[in-house]
Amino acid sequence: MEHVTISLFSLALLIAVALAFDFMNGFHDGANSISTIVATGALSPKQAVIFAAFFNFAALWIFKLSVAATIGKGTVLPTMVDHYVIFGALMGALAWNIITWYYGIPSSSSHALIGGLVGATVTKAGGMSPVIWAGFGKTLAFIIISPVIGFLIGGLLMVLVAWVFRNQTPYQAGKWFKSGQLFAAAAYSLGHGGNDAQKTIGIIWLLLITAGVSTTDVNTLPMWVVYSCYTAIAWGTYMGGWRIVKTMGTKITKLTSVSGSCASMGGAISLGMATLGGVPVSTTHTITGAIVGVGAAQDVKAVRWAITFNLLVAWVLTIPAAGLISALFWYVGRSFL
Repeated sequence: MEHVTISLFSLALLIAVALAFDFMNGFHDGANSISTIVATGALSPKQAVIFAAFFNFAALWIFKLSVAATIGKGTVLPTMVDHYVIFGALMGALAWNIITWYYGIPSSSSHALIGGLVGATVTKAGGMSPVIWAGFGKTLAFIIISPVIGFLIGGLLMVLVAWVFRNQTPYQAGKWFKSGQLFAAAAYSLGHGGNDAQKTIGIIWLLLITAGVSTTDVNTLPMWVVYSCYTAIAWGTYMGGWRIVKTMGTKITKLTSVSGSCASMGGAISLGMATLGGVPVSTTHTITGAIVGVGAAQDVKAVRWAITFNLLVAWVLTIPAAGLISALFWYVGRSFL
C-alpha cells in the first residue's frame, strides 16, 4: 500500500478528532444503553451513566477486533484513503451527530461514520470505484436487518415472559425483573462498547496505515489505540445524552421493568451476534427495534408509530447526509491540513 506524507501535528490532530467523535458516539448513543433503566426507575440517571460507562469499557476484554477490521479494510479501498479523507469522514460524522443530538434524534453514529468515510473517499476519487460493496452493502442491508432482528427478539422475549408469568400480577412479575433489568442493560452496554468503540479503532488504524506507522494486520494494532477508544466512548456515555434518553425511554412506548428488561436483552443479543460476526451495525437501530417489538407484543396501539416513522426517516438520511458533509470537509482539509 502506498503511504502518504503526513506531519506529526496533522497525525496527532486527526487522532484527537477521531477520539472526539468516539466521545460524541458515547454521548449520543449512550442514551440507548440507559434509556430503559432510567425510564423504569431501576437506577437514577447518575447511577445509570456510571453503570453503562463501566460496561462500555469492559467490552474491551470481551470482543475481538472484528468490527475494527471491517471498518479499516472492508468499506473503501485503503489505497484511496489519506489523511484528508479521514479528516472529512470524521468531521462529517461528528457534525451529523451534533445536529441530531441537538434535535433529540437517536440517529446512528456508526452509519454517520461509514457515510462520512464513503463520502470523502468518493469525493477524492470522483466516483464510486473505491467503495467495497461487499462490506458497504452489508452495512446498508443491516439498516433494515438490525432493527428487524431487535424487534423480533424483543417481541419474542416479551411473549415468552408473559407466558411464564401468566399466573402472576404485573406487580408480582415486576419484582423478578428489578435485578434482571440491570443484567440486561449491562449486556446491552457491553454490546454497545464492543461494536461502536471498534469503529473508531478502525478509523485510527486506517490512518496509521496510510501514514506508514502500522501494518494491515489487526493483531499488530497498537494497544494504546484500543484503550484510548474504549476510554473515550465510556467517558462520553458517562457524560450522557439526555435529550435522546427522553425519546428512547418514553416517546416510543411506555416501558416497565419487565418490558425494559426484554428490550435491553433483545438489543444485547442482536448486538452481540453482530459484533462477533464483525458487522458494524447501528446500536440505535437495534435498541429501537427491540423497544418497538416489546411494545407491539403487548398491544400494537401501545407503540407511537408516528415517532417511529420519524426515526426511520432519520436513519435513511444519515449515510447520505454525513457523506455530503464529509465531502465539504474533505475540501476544507485539502486547503488547511
